[in-house]
Amino acid sequence: MTANEHAPEISPLGVDGVLIRFSRILTEEANARALSFRDLVDEAAIPGVTEVASSLVSVRVGFAPEATNRQAVTKALVALIDTHKTDDFGPRRLWRIPAVFGAEFAPQLDEAAGLAGLTPAQAVAQIEATTVRVIAIGFAPGQPYLGMLPPQWNIPRQTELTKSLPRGALITAVRQLIIWAADAPTGWRHIGQTAFRVYLPEKPIPFAFEPGDAVQFKAVSDMEFRAIQADTHTNGGATCEVLR
Repeated sequence: MTANEHAPEISPLGVDGVLIRFSRILTEEANARALSFRDLVDEAAIPGVTEVASSLVSVRVGFAPEATNRQAVTKALVALIDTHKTDDFGPRRLWRIPAVFGAEFAPQLDEAAGLAGLTPAQAVAQIEATTVRVIAIGFAPGQPYLGMLPPQWNIPRQTELTKSLPRGALITAVRQLIIWAADAPTGWRHIGQTAFRVYLPEKPIPFAFEPGDAVQFKAVSDMEFRAIQADTHTNGGATCEVLR
């Protein structure tokens, strides 16, 4: 499928940016198109382009006004859109991450499962069985938005904010999961806990995830989780397999 079949919107964004939006709503297809187009623009190395950043369904292309102009960048982007395909957008890496779902570590699992029409055990089983992808990174450094869970997980955010969550908290809303990056308020429900750090400022590459990575969660007992927490030799017991 080419982009012309579902032509994206192109619009200016600030004095030095162009926004390419692939959909007005979040779908897996629109997210995949945005991620693959980001890669295409990166590879094209358009003169004067300084940044290529994807979000859920769009790509921002930044440029240096002293080196190029919006017309030239937009013309180059339109040419790329005409050749853009998303036939091969499989994940490059697969993460497997232990998570605990005991009541002590998942204070809102029962509530979230009920909203999804599931028992807590069914909810955990669905989370384990679903391979989610990193559809965007944002809000906090390295923090991933992971999707998409099955349709019954299209549950709303809370009407009140939770004042703070521990780092590594697994939270959910609108068919997505997040591994919490740092202490901050949220309207999403806390349904599990990992010992995984998404932001590693001491590392040369501080973000653990890249958009497009695949993630699987493995349920562990409270005792296993405490042992994982105490082990400083791994990042929360996670493994990362390179797929392509």
